[in-house]
Parts: sequence; C-alpha cells; structure tokens
Amino acid sequence: MKFLSKKDSLKILEQIREKSKYKRFLKFFIGCLLVSISYNLFLAPNDLVAGGVGGIAIILNDLFGLDYSVVILIGNIILLTISFIFLGKEKTRGSILGSLVFPLCVKLTSNINAYINVETSELLLAAVFGGVLYGFGAGMIFKAGFTGGGTDVITQLLNKYLKLSMGKSLLCTDGTVVLLSSFVFGTNKLLYSIITLYIISFISDRVILGVSDSKAFYIITDEEIAIKEYILKYLNHGVTVFNAKGGFAKEKQTVLMCVLPTKDYYKLKEGIAEIDPDAFFVVTDAYEVFGGE
Repeated sequence: MKFLSKKDSLKILEQIREKSKYKRFLKFFIGCLLVSISYNLFLAPNDLVAGGVGGIAIILNDLFGLDYSVVILIGNIILLTISFIFLGKEKTRGSILGSLVFPLCVKLTSNINAYINVETSELLLAAVFGGVLYGFGAGMIFKAGFTGGGTDVITQLLNKYLKLSMGKSLLCTDGTVVLLSSFVFGTNKLLYSIITLYIISFISDRVILGVSDSKAFYIITDEEIAIKEYILKYLNHGVTVFNAKGGFAKEKQTVLMCVLPTKDYYKLKEGIAEIDPDAFFVVTDAYEVFGGE
C-alpha cells in the first residue's frame, strides 16, 4: 500500500495544473468570451440578473448608467482584496485571472449587438438562449480549473465562517442579487432571471461532468448468487463483490457493485425487484468509467 506525504500530494496537484496548461487556458478564454457574449447579447439588454457581480452591474447600470465592465472590474478587485485578507493567498490566486479577464471580455463584446442582430424582445427566449450560452461558457471555465472570481469569494467566506455548504452559500449570494433586482426591474423580470439562473446551473454541470451514459448500482441482498448470475449471464456485465458492515446492527453484509449503460438500467432495476423484492440498492450516475473490460 502506498502512502502519500503532503509534499507528494502537492507535487501531484502541481503536475495536474501543468498538464495541458495551454489547452486549459484556451478553454478558459473561450469560456469567458461565451459568457460575455451571452451577457451582452441576452442578459444585460433584457435586465436579466443571474447573480454575481455581473448581476450587480446590470442593476447599477440601470440606476446610475455605470459601464458594466467597469463595475465588474471594481467589484472583482474589492472582492479579491477581501479574499486575500480572509481566505489567504492560495485561495485568492485561483480567482485573479478570471476576475481580470471577464470584465475585459465584457468590454470587448459590448458592441456585439451591432454585428449579431438578435431579436430579444421575447423574454423567455432571451432567458433560455442566454442561460444555455452562459452556462456552456461557465462550464468551460470551471472545467479548465479556473473561476470567474466575483461573488465566488463571498460563497467561500460563507462556507468557511458560517459552515454553510458550497451549494447553500452560492444560493445565498446569487439569490440575494437576484432578489435585489426585483426592486429595480419588477417581479416579472425576477421570474425570468430565476429561469436563466437555473439553466446556467444545469448546463454548466453538464459541461463539467458530461452527460451520464452509465449507472452505478450498489446492491445489498440475501439473493447474492441469483442477482450476480443474472447480471453476469443475462445482462453480460461485470460485478464487483466486497464486504461491508452495517453501521447500526454491526452485521456483516455483501455489497454487489455493477456499472452498466443507462439503456440497461431498467432491466437490472426490475430484475432485482423480481429476484429479491426486499433488496436494498442505490443507483447513481456514472459520468466516466475507466478500466475493466
């Protein structure tokens, strides 16, 4: 068995950062451009606030006529300073590039409506297409190992000091910005902004994780041999058997693990129910499967 020291672990992380470095930077810049195009083409012209510093910029532009990119840049610099003070240099380093490049991309694409004539008077279409494009770009940024900076800092602070999960922290920060927009743009725009925010979240997750085309089954059953035979002989998939112990009763149990294509999900699910109606099993998405036959 191999044990990793802290030095070895840090070395592995550094190797991961260096691996395909230029490809990662290219993905990051393309992602920033896609987010900026969505922002200037669909979100900002229709007052659709999807949270973050970009959302605050839309609100301040409507109230005071401030330039979107300037507000985003100043907001990001303030938040970077806060991050450096409360989260430290290591946490802050990962946000610097996104905090500077995103407002630059917003400025570069600010006149995109002059080149791409998109009729966005229909708010639902703007919310959907803006959310898809923004989510795709955001997913590319995160998948490349970067962040967009901005209110991600607030999210990390809530996680660190209030012990909120990252999901709840993100909901608090973006949710607050979106709710504030309702006082400026009204409830109707708020509802469309929520649709945009949901689509961004959904699409970015799909880009980061990919579309799951496999399912992983974890099965605890008294009919171990029958279910194992059903999977091996009739579904033609492999099974891994490992021993476990119940946390409450401390009883020794056998767990069957099987990863199979989503198209065979129903066959195994119903097969387990037929063989052992009392079986306990958990099914999860398997986004990537490596090794095996």
